[in-house]
This record gives sequence, C-alpha cells and structure tokens, in this order.
Amino acid sequence: MEHLSDELLIESYFKATELGLSPDFIRLIEKEIEKRSLVHEIIYSAN
Repeated sequence: MEHLSDELLIESYFKATELGLSPDFIRLIEKEIEKRSLVHEIIYSAN
C-alpha cells in the first residue's frame, strides 16, 4: 500500500466501504491512513 498516492488511498477507502468489502481489508487501509496521518482527509471528504 505504500506505493499508493495519498489521494488514491483515500479513494480506495471510500470505494471499499461503499462496496462492503472485507472488514479486514478496510482495516488495512485504515491503518495505512492512520500511519500517514490522513485521518482528517476522511473526515473532510465524508462531509
């Protein structure tokens, strides 16, 4: 996942949740988002 741009990572998170993909997969994305300190991007994009 470290090869994904920040923007693509965020888009992937929203698409994965929209499609109802595996909670384990979504959690992996969330961990990478937290690692990159991008949690604010999810909150901002969700509104």
